[in-house]
Amino acid sequence: MKTLQSTLLLLLLVPLIKPAPPTQQDSRIIYDYGTDNFEESIFSQDYEDKYLDGKNIKEKETVIIPNEKSLQLQKDEAITPLPPKKENDEMPTCLLCVCLSGSVYCEEVDIDAVPPLPKESAYLYARFNKIKKLTAKDFADIPNLRRLDFTGNLIEDIEDGTFSKLSLLEELSLAENQLLKLPVLPPKLTLFNAKYNKIKSRGIKANAFKKLNNLTFLYLDHNALESVPLNLPESLRVIHLQFNNIASITDDTFCKANDTSYIRDRIEEIRLEGNPIVLGKHPNSFICLKRLPIGSYF
Repeated sequence: MKTLQSTLLLLLLVPLIKPAPPTQQDSRIIYDYGTDNFEESIFSQDYEDKYLDGKNIKEKETVIIPNEKSLQLQKDEAITPLPPKKENDEMPTCLLCVCLSGSVYCEEVDIDAVPPLPKESAYLYARFNKIKKLTAKDFADIPNLRRLDFTGNLIEDIEDGTFSKLSLLEELSLAENQLLKLPVLPPKLTLFNAKYNKIKSRGIKANAFKKLNNLTFLYLDHNALESVPLNLPESLRVIHLQFNNIASITDDTFCKANDTSYIRDRIEEIRLEGNPIVLGKHPNSFICLKRLPIGSYF
């Protein structure tokens, strides 16, 4: 009977038992769930659970996983490409000679051939060396040359076409060499100097100077010429032919035999001293000149 009473009492008390209230942690989660920033709260909670404990925080902050672009950028920065090598960087001539503002000075350096020149060269001074020959290749790629000076070398031969591409060349000196004949000369020459060589008259073609309409100064003294070169241009002012083997001249050498009114007024100086010619025997050869040639008249 007592057992039955105890059972009934227990049944009456069961509905009055309430579940325990949630813990503080559970209450906070439920509160966050009810906010508008649910995803942000969940991410924050997940981050705190996993990384807010000393070592993990440090590891998370220092470990960076680079993507493909950042790796390529680091590679490009690590390897700095060299600047492209220019053709004139080597400049072997300018180590031996002096290159300055388009001028190349190769004087007394014992070279035996024309050295490779910078393409922008306008003036070459190669005096007092041991050059024996000039070739067409020497100036093939140097179109801007205006002055060449090979005084005091050993030049015996000049290839045909050596100066053919030098359309701007104005001054050419081949003085004090071993030349027996003249090359074809460029059309814009104003000065040509070939004194102190071994040139004979047969070494100068009949029309060698005819088309040189700018030629002003012609120096052919101290050679082996037997006659004055033919077809000298009207532009000449100074002609040096002293100390050759010239024995005679004609009425057409400087003037025009069939035109007594012709005056050659540009010529200022003709030198013929040191030749076997007696100028007084050829008075009609000078009637067109304003000044008589320098030389022996008796």
